[in-house]
Amino acid sequence: MKMSFRWYGKSDPVKLEHIRQIPGMHGIVSALYDVPLGEAWPVDKILALKSSIEAHGFAFEVVESVGLHEDIKLGKPTRDQWIQNYCQTLERLAAAGVKVVCYNFMPVFEWMRTSLDLKLPDGSTSTAFDVDAAFSVELGKGVALPGWDARYTAEEFRSLMNAYTSVGEEDLWRNLEYFLQKVIPVATSVGIKMAIHPDDPPRPIFGLPRVVKNRNDLRRILDAVDSAANGLTLCSGALGADVRNDVVAMVKEFGGEKRIHFAHLRNIKVDAHGNFQETAHWSADGSLDMAAIIRAYAENGFDGYARPDHGRMIWGERGNPSYGLYDRALGAVYLNGLWEATVKNRNRS
Repeated sequence: MKMSFRWYGKSDPVKLEHIRQIPGMHGIVSALYDVPLGEAWPVDKILALKSSIEAHGFAFEVVESVGLHEDIKLGKPTRDQWIQNYCQTLERLAAAGVKVVCYNFMPVFEWMRTSLDLKLPDGSTSTAFDVDAAFSVELGKGVALPGWDARYTAEEFRSLMNAYTSVGEEDLWRNLEYFLQKVIPVATSVGIKMAIHPDDPPRPIFGLPRVVKNRNDLRRILDAVDSAANGLTLCSGALGADVRNDVVAMVKEFGGEKRIHFAHLRNIKVDAHGNFQETAHWSADGSLDMAAIIRAYAENGFDGYARPDHGRMIWGERGNPSYGLYDRALGAVYLNGLWEATVKNRNRS
């Protein structure tokens, strides 16, 4: 397992020199955040990002994310041009040594929370999702929740929401399958593994269709284009936000087929209604058995990339909610400890 850390570039309050001090850190997961959505990434900017990461002793082998233009998800006639740009970006990333690209197919909202700073009993804060709070929002009066994409103005947001009124779940499935059929052959040819991220949370929101919610959805995606380049970012926290999802079983099934290319490892505390809050990575703090999840990866001989996913904000740290240094560093060390103990115990037996 190659432990990595997500970094949001030079504007990130978390600095590469500090990440370097976390034991067992293999690489940095990043992206270009100043390129307009849908445009091909410039070679010089990719190489500049690679250079800054490698200068601190890290590998730059995973990109999260190369965003998809909404016209692709909507299935508009213009999608072929955006897909062509996407493929050009993959070719340029592969030439720079990138091995895995994480992406998602969530309409409009790439993630959703109703609070970014819920106070936990220990005094730390984390993000949270409350079903009733989310669905009481009147979107027509403006966007009032964290998680909507700041690239869109309020007018553009309303226009997008209107566009999706004619897109049902099966329509979105067809648009995803069309994208995969165009992109996976290119990814295969350049040696990139595509890794789709589950919907976060894994349920419909505001009437928008969602198609990456559970085991059956993941199976349908993999079967749509049966190629090693068509794989998963298996996010324990996103999938775990539905108590019906058995994350350990999914790791065993898809990891056994070598279709998990990127592991997002985090814990959450979730109830039967779908309300949840993010917690420390430690199993006892949340609803997920992180030790069992790590054991499932080890049993499959997982040698792909992983990262400690969202963390709490602790010790007075300020910064991007869920993406501070301290709690993610604790999570990385905890996860590496679980991994080392599991692997060494298996080798002894």
